[in-house]
Amino acid sequence: MSGGPARGPSPDVRGALLGLAAFGIFAAHDAIIKGLGGTYSPFQIVFFSVLFSFPLTTIYLMRDLSEGNLIPHHPWWILSRTAAVVGTAVGAFYAFSVLPLTQVYAILFASPLLITVLSIPILGETVRLRRWAAVGAGLAGVLIVLRPGTVELGLGHAAALLAAVGAAYGAVVVRRIGREERPVVLMLYPMVANFVLMACLMPLVYEPMPLGDLAAMAAVAGLAFCATLAVILAYRVGDSSVVAPMQYSQIVWATLYGAVFFDETPDRYTVLGAAVVIGSGLYILFREARVSAVAPVLSGRGRIDTGTTPRMGRRGAPEPRGRAPGQDAVRRATMQAPPGRGGLANLRRPE
Repeated sequence: MSGGPARGPSPDVRGALLGLAAFGIFAAHDAIIKGLGGTYSPFQIVFFSVLFSFPLTTIYLMRDLSEGNLIPHHPWWILSRTAAVVGTAVGAFYAFSVLPLTQVYAILFASPLLITVLSIPILGETVRLRRWAAVGAGLAGVLIVLRPGTVELGLGHAAALLAAVGAAYGAVVVRRIGREERPVVLMLYPMVANFVLMACLMPLVYEPMPLGDLAAMAAVAGLAFCATLAVILAYRVGDSSVVAPMQYSQIVWATLYGAVFFDETPDRYTVLGAAVVIGSGLYILFREARVSAVAPVLSGRGRIDTGTTPRMGRRGAPEPRGRAPGQDAVRRATMQAPPGRGGLANLRRPE
């Protein structure tokens, strides 16, 4: 007897695989930045990253058919977010240049935890005891990595922390104003600010670049663009609660790239601290994915926004402020429920 047609991977499996590929590409992007950071200022790296990203971004934005102009509806929020994104770019690029890759990731992984904290004053959310416990544990993990008082902390550690805070703030602001602002406004203002500010600093920091290094700069822009598209596709086909945890696979790539290209071996404190931070983030992620309430931990899509490449939602636009992280599960439960029964009744109520 011949069997039925072979079934391919489920949507969630495809989404997870696309997410793994996307964040692996992002890790390669960061490794190239680290290699370039040994020779060039982070201001120069940011400048050329944005410069090479503009053609790709322009093509991508041609998909935006919404009517409107480039005048923001919330200028002060846009201004503050732009400043945060610029600080994130410089901080992250500098941290990658001077710190081990695994250590930088361990600090940046605290960004979703900080998003939870910032959602209280900015989004008016209520954070209950278990989430506070997870946030506290995650921030304790960052302290394990940094070991203040036993290890001399440098500008690179401060830069990584700045990047984590800036990324968290930028993500929460998108949740607040994303329904009213056009995607092109949210994307272009940070990119233009990065380009103009870094161009002003070029006379102070510029180092002549051979063709090979220029090609590496172009590769940074190309890899980020491809990874962003892969993330968007992953969220299109897979559930958010399945795709989002794939961001933590970057720590594996960071360990590999660090060992192969930079002779880096993470110490036990970095491994322990990273495990605590990742565990806390996963707890918040899976807990909030079970309920139909706004979960800001998902809003950043697992990758910090540096304003050097597109950072769009799963359909090419930022997610609306009111979107629930468990919305995919809610929709599926509703659609799959037997006639006469509400699928929502099968979901647990928020605690």
